[in-house]
Amino acid sequence: MTPEEYFAAEEISPIRREYIRGEVYPMLASTPAHNMITLNLATILRKQVRGTKGHVFVQDIKIRIETVDAFYYPDLTVTCDPRDSQVINSFIRYPCLIVEVLSESTEAFDRGDKFADYRQIPTLKEYLIISQTRPHVECFRRNERGRWELYSYHALEQIQLTSLNLRIDMATLYEDVW
Repeated sequence: MTPEEYFAAEEISPIRREYIRGEVYPMLASTPAHNMITLNLATILRKQVRGTKGHVFVQDIKIRIETVDAFYYPDLTVTCDPRDSQVINSFIRYPCLIVEVLSESTEAFDRGDKFADYRQIPTLKEYLIISQTRPHVECFRRNERGRWELYSYHALEQIQLTSLNLRIDMATLYEDVW
């Protein structure tokens, strides 16, 4: 399938589907915990970028990664790049932060091939992986040498997002989840 065929099919599809090198994969339904975590984080991120050139997108905006011929639907995306100021065809190209809330069925892919593809985005500074079964967050951050470093957060710690100059309490992220 070509990207053009994918876009035409997406317009009439009742479900969201990701496009990876010519193949299309349906997105699975999420859980209440997944939705609450996403909503909590989206609220925090929106407050942080309000009044700036940043934009927060939730679930239905794709990321296009041309170098690997893929379109993904992350759970949350933040872009502060003016080239993404007008979202055309429901996708952006220049995120600084991508967030995935893990599920049992997607965890290996989110940590593996998907993250390998995300690392090809030159503007991406942080990739946040959030557990929906326990208070645990992993932040992969690109350092000044272009290498990815892992920062792991548990229980009552504060998550640091340097891309947005923001600290997030784990209790706020997981509020009303369990």
